[in-house]
Amino acid sequence: MSDLKLEGKVALVTGAGRGLGRAYALHLAKLGADVVVNDISLKAHEEYDEELTSESVPAEIEAMGRRALGMESDVTDRDQVEAMVEQIDKEFGQLDILVNNAGGALFGRLEFKPMFDLNFHGTVHCCEAVSEIMKRQRSGKIVNVGSQAGLQGGTGFSYSTAKAAVIHYTRCLAKELGPHNVNVNCIAPGWILSSRAVAAGRNEGETKKNLEDRIALGRLGMPEDCAKVIEFLVTDLSDYVTGQTITVCGGAVLF
Repeated sequence: MSDLKLEGKVALVTGAGRGLGRAYALHLAKLGADVVVNDISLKAHEEYDEELTSESVPAEIEAMGRRALGMESDVTDRDQVEAMVEQIDKEFGQLDILVNNAGGALFGRLEFKPMFDLNFHGTVHCCEAVSEIMKRQRSGKIVNVGSQAGLQGGTGFSYSTAKAAVIHYTRCLAKELGPHNVNVNCIAPGWILSSRAVAAGRNEGETKKNLEDRIALGRLGMPEDCAKVIEFLVTDLSDYVTGQTITVCGGAVLF
């Protein structure tokens, strides 16, 4: 039971119906947290044939003995986000952890508006809504999800710019919420084998080899590699860490 570092805590993970978000939600539940699983569809795993151990991610969490709440909300819609957070407050009376995972390079390299709506504005909407509860509590941990693309130029123009905005917003919000005892940090994953990436061929043939040749540790990342860094950022191990971006890339020095 000593591993239940988050027992008594409530976490919200966006985009958690599959992939990386699912990995984060399950990992937080394993650490003892009750978890609100948000996605635009709680059947999102079906799109990439991701195998679940139950019919949905909330059901997987409940099978672990934790309380779970599934909420289908579009983070690009401020009203939907505010309604979601209000319901969480009513159901749990607290909200200790926010992981802003919803996002992705789902649009063309020059389609700035939809890319920013999903990756940047969705993050801002959730942070603004959740921060009111955390300020009231005088405690909280927010983890935004950027990307290695947001730290480098020339990799998916609109996506890179949107993720760079997330990284800088993290620094700004950390300064604003620090006096309220709320930590705000960011992770910047590299080439991770999410279900979407696997479906797109990232783990096959020449694509896999070319990427591995550019990674110091010589392998592509797994969702759990990112989840372990999330663990650091939402537990007391990082109480004196805020405004930071931690790269989770295996040393992708040529990214």
